[in-house]
Amino acid sequence: MEDSNELIQRKSWWNRNWKWFVPTGCLSLLVLFALFIAGIFFEVTSIIKDSDAYKESITAVQNNKIVVEKLGSPIETDGMVSGNITSTNDVRTCDVQIPIKGPKGKGTLFVVGEKRGKWKYSEMSVYIEKTNEKIDLLKK
Repeated sequence: MEDSNELIQRKSWWNRNWKWFVPTGCLSLLVLFALFIAGIFFEVTSIIKDSDAYKESITAVQNNKIVVEKLGSPIETDGMVSGNITSTNDVRTCDVQIPIKGPKGKGTLFVVGEKRGKWKYSEMSVYIEKTNEKIDLLKK
């Protein structure tokens, strides 16, 4: 009789631990998935920020007297860059929107261009939120 009681009381590892193992396993999968998505996001963002088009446009904003007058100095990026940069053979294209800010306000930098050896921009402009005006950085 003692042997049958002992067998009844001895549960398998799964029967003893499933209540914490299942939620922990599901949570672990969700965390891994979130890290994977975040990794892709940061990789794409860093590709855009490392591009010549991004660097040239930020430099153009920081050196534009009208934009500096409207937003103040220093002007820096403010949040998530959106858009895309593509490469086909030796031709690269960009169409990005970069949120920017200065001590006096915020704006968005729009950059559209193509690179065949050197970048040629069809648009490089800043939209100033406070005054609802658009400043063309390509005009001299």
